[in-house]
Amino acid sequence: MTLSPAGVRRSKRLLMFEKLSKLFVPENRVLPLFPVSTVLFPGGRLQLKIFEQRYLDLAKECFAESATFGLCGIREGSDTGEPAIPYEVGTEVRIVEWDMPQTGIFHVVVEGLERYVARKLETTPSGLLVAAVEPVSTEMSCAIPDELRLCVEVLKHILVDNQIEPPEVHYDDAVWVGYRLSELLPFKLKVKQDLLEMNDSLARLRILDQFLRQNAK
Repeated sequence: MTLSPAGVRRSKRLLMFEKLSKLFVPENRVLPLFPVSTVLFPGGRLQLKIFEQRYLDLAKECFAESATFGLCGIREGSDTGEPAIPYEVGTEVRIVEWDMPQTGIFHVVVEGLERYVARKLETTPSGLLVAAVEPVSTEMSCAIPDELRLCVEVLKHILVDNQIEPPEVHYDDAVWVGYRLSELLPFKLKVKQDLLEMNDSLARLRILDQFLRQNAK
C-alpha cells in the first residue's frame, strides 16, 4: 500500500506525537520497600537497625550497588514477620552510613531523596515487598511568612536541645522547615503520613504552627 503525500505527512505527525507523548508519561520504576513505623521526608536522615535476612540482603545489595530503596510507613501489620501493608506514598532513600556492631545486625543511616507513589505491590519469595513507583512532584522552595516564623524558632530549639546536626540547614525555606518539623514533632504515624502526602508547603506549615500554638497554652 502506498501512502499519498498527505498520508505520509499525517503518519509522520502521528509518529512525532507518539514520541513526544512518551516524554510526558511518567515511567514506572521498581523499588524494593522497607516498611517502618515512622515517616522520613526528603532531605531527612534516619537510623535503621536491620536484622531480618530479607532486609540484610537488601541493605548489602544497595550499599554495594549504590542503589536506593523505598522507605514507607506501615498502614497495617508489623515491621517484622509477615510483609506489612504500607502506605502508597513513601520516600526513596539511599544509605549514607553503615556499621555492623555484631554478626547478623546492620546499623544504617539513610537519607531521604524524593517522594514516590507505589502503584503496584508484589512480594518476593524472601518476603521482601517491591513496588512499581511513580515520582511525586517536587515542592519548590518558598519563603516563610512572618506569621509562621514560630515554626523556625521551635525547630532551632529542637535541633539544639537534641544535639541534632542536619547535613544542611535552610531556615528560610518553608519546604525544608516543614519537612524537619513534621519528622521531629510527636505526631502519630497517620498524621505524619498526611503531612508527607501534602504538596503545599505553606499549608503544611500552617498546620504545624497551629499545633505549636495550641500546645504552648
